[in-house]
Amino acid sequence: MPTSVPNGVITFPMLGEGFAFTAKNTFTIFGLTLYWYGAIIAVGFLLAFLYSNRYRRHVGLGGDDFYDYLIAAVPSAIVFARLYYVAFNFSLYRGNLSDIFKLWNGGLAIYGGVIGAVLAALIVARVKRQPVTAILDVAAPGLLIGQAVGRWGNFVNREAFGAETEIFCRMGLTSEAGITYYVHPTFLYESLWNLLGLLIIHIYTKKKGRRYDGQVFAFYIAWYGFMRMLIEGLRTDSLMLFNTGLRVSQVLAGLTFAVALFILCYNGSREHPPEKLFVNRVRESESEETPESEEAAETTEESEPETPESEKAEETEEATETTEESETETTESETPEPEAPESETPHP
Repeated sequence: MPTSVPNGVITFPMLGEGFAFTAKNTFTIFGLTLYWYGAIIAVGFLLAFLYSNRYRRHVGLGGDDFYDYLIAAVPSAIVFARLYYVAFNFSLYRGNLSDIFKLWNGGLAIYGGVIGAVLAALIVARVKRQPVTAILDVAAPGLLIGQAVGRWGNFVNREAFGAETEIFCRMGLTSEAGITYYVHPTFLYESLWNLLGLLIIHIYTKKKGRRYDGQVFAFYIAWYGFMRMLIEGLRTDSLMLFNTGLRVSQVLAGLTFAVALFILCYNGSREHPPEKLFVNRVRESESEETPESEEAAETTEESEPETPESEKAEETEEATETTEESETETTESETPEPEAPESETPHP
């Protein structure tokens, strides 16, 4: 069966015969033709940005630092997502290399994007001398949101679905030739699984908080890896590990799941002092700086402002004149007035 059914009619028997999705993979605004795939990816990025920008405060990452990581990670993720897909599917591009740059036709591998984002975060964290594990904790929820929303781009493109099946939630794809295939809606499985993972992270970190930096990212890797390892086996368009017959993403998902699970179990049995968390170190540093700034402000308020030399001279002259006037008045008040001579009465 085909690995994609461009502009085919999509149905879900469980929703009834009246449901049919017939929209094409493009739409027009002001005469400009846009691809739903790109628009959905953009929406996923926007939602991931909004959530991560709020979540960063729980990790202790400042706003300026957050944007620095974002500026570095997003382009890197897109480039590596495309390189990953092209590298393991190069036969599609060997005859026309210009197609490599046509991202709107699909062909972004999630694991490639994650690798690119992590590498960018490592470089920026090293420059800023910050723990990359804390930065990855900020990225994990955003990745889940981006993947959950982005998978609907595969839905519109009628791609990334699974093998034929009779399962109750099967998806029907009717080609332009009138042939209908009922397949696993693997895009839907992954989207719902990622949303559930996001909900778990949100509730857990809100009620109990993180015990150590990197805990949330390790959970993300284990959570997504477990699901991808299972779902990848259902897909008909998997990237193969050259001529080995192994599915690249399935192997990578299994390995990362095992490593992340080991990290979670190992750290789960150890004590983690709260003061080692990046967010607590940031708060402690800010609390130490606050008293110093307050003392400096108080000292500035208590000190009298310097008087300019000209004002000092004027004040001195005024004081001198006032003193001279007061002395003159005092002298005049102290000078005795001449007494009139007493009249002598003549004796008879």
